[in-house]
Amino acid sequence: MIHLLLKGKKVVLASESPRRKKIFSMIGVHALQMPAHLDEPIEDIPPHKYVMKYAKLKAEAVYKNMDSDCLIVGADTIVYMDHKILGKPRDVFQAADYLSMLAGNRHDVYTGICVAHKHRYYTAYEKTSVEFKPMTLFEIEEYIKTNEPMDKAGAYGIQGYGGQFIRKVNGCYFNVMGFPVSCFHELLKKIFS
Repeated sequence: MIHLLLKGKKVVLASESPRRKKIFSMIGVHALQMPAHLDEPIEDIPPHKYVMKYAKLKAEAVYKNMDSDCLIVGADTIVYMDHKILGKPRDVFQAADYLSMLAGNRHDVYTGICVAHKHRYYTAYEKTSVEFKPMTLFEIEEYIKTNEPMDKAGAYGIQGYGGQFIRKVNGCYFNVMGFPVSCFHELLKKIFS
């Protein structure tokens, strides 16, 4: 179990995401949060490579300021649809565009994770398919008024108001929240076994 693999280790989450912090608490891991504050420009590379690249950059940025005994966890999540990365919306208009694209359609959520420990970096990623129900313009406007879409990849949160628009999830639910717990567990088993 994750909390046993990490028992006695100093864990630092290279993220300011309250959702990731909550997931860590749910699995019994008390991590210090230290965001990396990196620019994440959209790049024309495969989505799984993109998320692993930025997860590693976040872990590296925080790791260089810590001692090597710390275990640093970086993560990056994107929504991917029609060969486009939908990151966090820059404003309400982009949020409305994203939600209009997602409504009634299927998309993929990718999260890359990187664990930095004792001068080594371990990366992995998870992909989850999500299907949205159709949404009216009124529903999109009302959802944006909740402000929930504004700090989330793809402009929605499955664990909040956005969950009512999700028809189906094929894969890891926690991945859609922003941190794939099972993938993290497998990565830790490789590191510590």
